[in-house]
Amino acid sequence: MDYRTGVISSLAEVGEAAWDELLAAQEPDRAPNPFLSYAFLHALHESGSACAETGWQPQFLMLWDGDALAAAMPLYVKSHSYGEYVFDWAWADAYHRNGVEYYPKLLSAIPFTPVCGPRLLARDAVARKALLAFLMEQQQAAGMSSTHILFPPEEQTALLEDAGFMLRSGVQFHWLNQDYPDFEAFLATLEHKKRKNIRAERRKVNEAGVTLRRLRGADIDEAHWRFFHRCYANTYAEHRSSPYLNLDFFLRIGRDMPQNILLVLAERAGRPIAASLVIHTPDTLYGRYWGAQEHVPCLHFEAAYYQPLEFCITERIAVFEGGAQGEHKMARGFLPQKTWSAHWLAHPAFADAIERFLQRESGGIDTYLDELNERNPFK
Repeated sequence: MDYRTGVISSLAEVGEAAWDELLAAQEPDRAPNPFLSYAFLHALHESGSACAETGWQPQFLMLWDGDALAAAMPLYVKSHSYGEYVFDWAWADAYHRNGVEYYPKLLSAIPFTPVCGPRLLARDAVARKALLAFLMEQQQAAGMSSTHILFPPEEQTALLEDAGFMLRSGVQFHWLNQDYPDFEAFLATLEHKKRKNIRAERRKVNEAGVTLRRLRGADIDEAHWRFFHRCYANTYAEHRSSPYLNLDFFLRIGRDMPQNILLVLAERAGRPIAASLVIHTPDTLYGRYWGAQEHVPCLHFEAAYYQPLEFCITERIAVFEGGAQGEHKMARGFLPQKTWSAHWLAHPAFADAIERFLQRESGGIDTYLDELNERNPFK
């Protein structure tokens, strides 16, 4: 089939209806991934959080069948490796030490968001293969050092591997809802020590005089967003870093996708002191952002884990994806899950070296997963 191809720098060139219709067709039996929605991606770009000036130049690939959008791929020209959560700094350093340019590179990912989801968006298998062929043409013609596809679903990895991409595995921690009637029923499934520690952590927050409120998106006003952004920015400041996302981004998603947003607000003596923000669908909750204006022992666990867990149980949400890294999540009922990324490198010698590295690393990841599973927190 002959498709009309194009590269766009703004999703406004496609429009919200066409983009979200294509997204909804990816998994018809599930709610669309909110991080791939027009509202979320457009907010990243239009707020200036992910744009050419911040090293995330949008260059989305598009395929049209007549006037209908048949396939699309979120793609960026990257001038650095910040905000990716699949680390290739050592690769960039090896290039630099050998006098070869690593940046710019091509990256298909959701900026600052280590969430799995389709990267080759297509209405059918024929369009998906055509989209991948278009990507291969673009990466060859652009003269980039490499192309990286982060956190694709496992069912797309075979297609990518057949196209010459090298696969890399990683680990995240997810909580699975076993139809618990309440939080105590969940606790009852854990080992005694884990259960005791969680109760102790929640008690410390309560004894510190902190109360918590869960606000749905429609109930979050601008004052809430401004407070949350101060908390979020403070977390980065404490780590001597700069926040990736600005207030305008949060105001935009609050306005345009309130059905996907939950804000947990911690208060003491009638004033807010901390907050966590999670994104959710009816199927999945994604732990995302946290920050505090003052330190309270164990408040992070309460606001960012236990309150969202209670929300999952109440709303019968099946999965809570805890985000990148963090073995401490296992003590709170999260279990290790394998994730994937795919990598194509133009330089033959570096491609061979990285392929050997990935083979060794893969064995280490499998061993690590086995060790983690032996430490299962459940009875």
